[in-house]
Amino acid sequence: MSRTDDRFELFDLRVEVVVPEDGPVYCGAEPGDHFELRGEMLHLPEGQGFSIYSLAAVLPLLAAKQRRTHANDWMTSDAEVACPDPNCATRLRITRLRARTFSHAETTAVPLPARCDSPET
Repeated sequence: MSRTDDRFELFDLRVEVVVPEDGPVYCGAEPGDHFELRGEMLHLPEGQGFSIYSLAAVLPLLAAKQRRTHANDWMTSDAEVACPDPNCATRLRITRLRARTFSHAETTAVPLPARCDSPET
């Protein structure tokens, strides 16, 4: 990679509420409720809310799901997160949408290191 090329990719994500048939729902969600994560920006459809507790359950995984992962990594295959209320049947399904390209210089004031041995550094 050229030192002048500071591009990197992140996946846009869709997080959708999945409710098993006849499962109790206590988080206020409806099947199909969702939000999208585009870069660092969270987008909800007009007029739809999303439980902060459900969001808190899925939030720690989103940055990892946005990045390419090894085919054998569980982060690649596992896509559903349980509602944090143990009595609520909902799941939050994380789906990778399209990859979007970003520039390091446009996303942080911290410069790239003078020397980079690998793209994973």
